[in-house]
Amino acid sequence: MRLHRAELFTVEMPLVSPFATSFAVQTHRQLTLLRVETDAGVGWGECVAMADPLYSSEYLAAAGQVISDFLLPRLRGKDLSASAVSHLLGPVKGHRMAKATVEMALLDAELRGASMSLSDYLGGVHDRVPSGVSVGIMDSVEELLAAVGGYLEEGYQRIKLKIQPGWELEPVRAVRREFGDIALQVDANAAFTTADVRLFQQMDEFGLLLVEQPLEDEDLTDHAFLAARISTPVCLDESVVSAKSAADAIALGACSVVNIKAGRVGGYLEARRVHDVCAAHGVPVWCGGMVETGIGRAANMALAALPNFRLIGDTSASDRFFTTDIITQPFVIEDGYVAVPRGPGLGVEVDEQALAAVTVARTEIALG
Repeated sequence: MRLHRAELFTVEMPLVSPFATSFAVQTHRQLTLLRVETDAGVGWGECVAMADPLYSSEYLAAAGQVISDFLLPRLRGKDLSASAVSHLLGPVKGHRMAKATVEMALLDAELRGASMSLSDYLGGVHDRVPSGVSVGIMDSVEELLAAVGGYLEEGYQRIKLKIQPGWELEPVRAVRREFGDIALQVDANAAFTTADVRLFQQMDEFGLLLVEQPLEDEDLTDHAFLAARISTPVCLDESVVSAKSAADAIALGACSVVNIKAGRVGGYLEARRVHDVCAAHGVPVWCGGMVETGIGRAANMALAALPNFRLIGDTSASDRFFTTDIITQPFVIEDGYVAVPRGPGLGVEVDEQALAAVTVARTEIALG
């Protein structure tokens, strides 16, 4: 397979409601999409980096530059397979989200040419995945309870609450009191320190599925310190950037659950390796979300169909975040599940009219 043409699309999509975490409040989702043309077919990739370097050091403008100036030139004139992309891009240090975008687009193209779905290629074993939802930090507990109640009515099987210092015990206690024994977990996005051990010990009373990324990204030993002192399972997100880092975290006792985000680890093939490492150690995983369009969401559904995704992920329907998605058949929740795409490649088709309506910039990348 050879790469013939590539375009970057910068899109800006309004969210149905503000989404607040410990590090930012989003009212719009800015995204970079990559469209490639190969002799196997057309493929799409989605970059999950945020506009600002707040979730990680990567951000959209830099990702676009890295893709156009450093990553795609390394593929020029090569006889490609998606499985070889990480090796070819390896000399470029870091920039995992940018690399994941390129890999996704080439996987989509290659698998379309082979009439194989991404789920089958990765080793998926499920045709639908249970759907969970991430609920942002809100202005009041009353507003939070109304939002959670609405998501439960829609059929979401698991609720994840974003927390930060000052917004932790009270909202969690209120949700548990109001809705009883629902599947409930929290996500701190690295907002706390080991000085907050007592706080997390108090949180043990709520019977949470897990507490996600309570401490700084690089603090594996501190996570191990916390994990040994609370009964709630510690899950790592930002700390896990590869299969090796997952193995290291497990060996240190820093976590007993891992959230896998393909963009964060450099692509869906590395995400599968993280899955396999965790499975070998008996550590369950789940699929996190980054407010993706239907393109990225399709790839996430395929990943979440693997056998060790034993916990419910952020595999929500398209309308959780967007009034209008950019694929022709948006994802919907049915009986608490979302279907895994079965068509070739990502298994979804881009709605060109919807895409044009949210595109703010479009750049062809010179490959000659």
